[in-house]
Amino acid sequence: MTSPKTDILHILGEDIALGQQREINFNVAKLHTGTTIEVPVIIERSKKPGPIVLFTAGIHGDEVNGVEIVRQIIAKGINKPKRGTIICIPVINIFGFLNRQRELPDGRDLNRAFPGSKSGSLASRVANKLITEIVPQVDLIIDYHTGGADRFNSPQIRIVKDEPVLDELALTFGAPFVLYSKNLNKSFRSACYKRGIPILLFEGGKSFHFSSAITNTGVNGAKRVLRFLDMLNSKFKSSKPKKECVFIEESRWIRAKYSGMFKASIDVNDFINKGDVIGNITDAYGKFNHFVKADNSGYIISVNDAPIVYKGDALFHISTKIEA
Repeated sequence: MTSPKTDILHILGEDIALGQQREINFNVAKLHTGTTIEVPVIIERSKKPGPIVLFTAGIHGDEVNGVEIVRQIIAKGINKPKRGTIICIPVINIFGFLNRQRELPDGRDLNRAFPGSKSGSLASRVANKLITEIVPQVDLIIDYHTGGADRFNSPQIRIVKDEPVLDELALTFGAPFVLYSKNLNKSFRSACYKRGIPILLFEGGKSFHFSSAITNTGVNGAKRVLRFLDMLNSKFKSSKPKKECVFIEESRWIRAKYSGMFKASIDVNDFINKGDVIGNITDAYGKFNHFVKADNSGYIISVNDAPIVYKGDALFHISTKIEA
C-alpha cells in the first residue's frame, strides 16, 4: 500500500496537513427549492504519514445498512488513524437517501454513471466529482452496499479474480464469503479499478433494513484492514473471523418456477446439498404447494425475503464452484 507523496492532502479545493481533521462538503446541485444539500466528507489525518483509506456508502439511496456501518466507524472513532489518513463519506447519493429511493432524482442509477462528466446528468456529475476530486487522492477504498429488491445478502466481499493484493485485503477483511465477480460497466468499482485504486465492495443485508450482524461484520472488517495497514488506533482491538473465509469462483440464481406466496426454509451462509428442500411456493387458497429444491450443492449467499414472487423471480443465490 503506497503512502502519500506529500504531507499536504489537496481535496475538494482544500489543503489538509498531517494531524488535521476536517469536514468538507461535497456539493453538486441544490434541491429544486433552492436548498443547498451538504454531503459531508469527514477527513481524519494522523501526524504520522501513511496510506489514505476511503470508506464510502450510500451510492444507492436505499442501502441504509451500509450508511450505518460508516456511521459507526465515525461515531466510535475508528476513523482516527494512528498513521495515515481516513476519509469517510457515509452517504454519497444524498438525493436518493432523502427521497428514500435507490436512484437519483433524474431516475439514473449512480452506480452505472461512472466515470461521469461535468456537463452530464445529475448522476453523471456526482460520479465525475467523486472520481476526479477524491478517488485520485486515496490508496484503498472500501465501499459498502446492501442487497436490493428484498434480497438479503450474506456478508461478502466482491473483487475481480487474479489480483493478489485484493485477495489479501479481502481475506484480511474476514467476511464469510469472497465472491469473484467481474467489474460491471460504468460502476464505481470498475472506474476505480481502471485507475489502479484497489477497492473492496462489501455486500450485506438488504435495502431499507438494519441488521446488527451485517453491521458488525462491516465494522469489524474495517478494523481488521486498518490493523493490517498499521493504521488502527491502539485503543481498538480487531478479532479474528469466527469462520474461515470461503472464496467463491462461480455462482448462480435459483429462480421461481411458479408465481405465488414464497417462504424460504434455509438462511444465508447455510451449506445445502443438491435435492434439499430450501423453500416452498403456495397459492393463497390452500390448493397448491410447490417445494423449491436445490439444483446443486453449495453455500447460500443471498435469499429473497419477498413474501410474494412471480415465475422467474430470483429466490436463492448459491455457489457452484469454490476455490480449493
